[in-house]
Amino acid sequence: MRPLVPAVVAAGAGLGYVLVVSGHLTLDLGVGRSVAPLGPMRVDIGARRESVFELLAAPYAERRPRAMAEKVDVIERGSDTVIAAHRTAVGMGMVATTVEAVRFEFPDAIHFRLLRGPVPHVVERFTLHDHEGGTRLEYHGELGTDLWAAGRWWGRLVRRPWEATVRSSIDGVRAEAERRARSEMPSRG
Repeated sequence: MRPLVPAVVAAGAGLGYVLVVSGHLTLDLGVGRSVAPLGPMRVDIGARRESVFELLAAPYAERRPRAMAEKVDVIERGSDTVIAAHRTAVGMGMVATTVEAVRFEFPDAIHFRLLRGPVPHVVERFTLHDHEGGTRLEYHGELGTDLWAAGRWWGRLVRRPWEATVRSSIDGVRAEAERRARSEMPSRG
């Protein structure tokens, strides 16, 4: 009977890990909270600020790109805010699902607040500024975890792929915004 105890503990820990990573279990205990920065990231984009904003907001639009339908579900829509579920592949066949409130301030900023996910606290902001004939996109935020040192360890594990996902999104927006800006330019000749 005793050899069964470690197997049960290991199975429970494995199940807990899968539930937390997938976003189905959020531990928000409010005890031993540690907050760490996300970013900052700064990218100059050769496109108008309004165009960059529209691309950042596209996954939440009523008519969104087909590729986004697999990654983002809008659960509820208000005049300047949506509640959206985001799905991100995190390896080993697992998909993390976060639910976030997303608030839009056209054409200056987009704010995100985590409602459900692998950590109890995330706030993020994308800010857009006119810069040298294009747009400067700035990203920063914070990620919070509970349970002192154990939470800080978990936060470091979550922060790396979180920021990599943001970086990938920014790179995609930059490439598409600049592609559109080039196609809108009058041809020389």
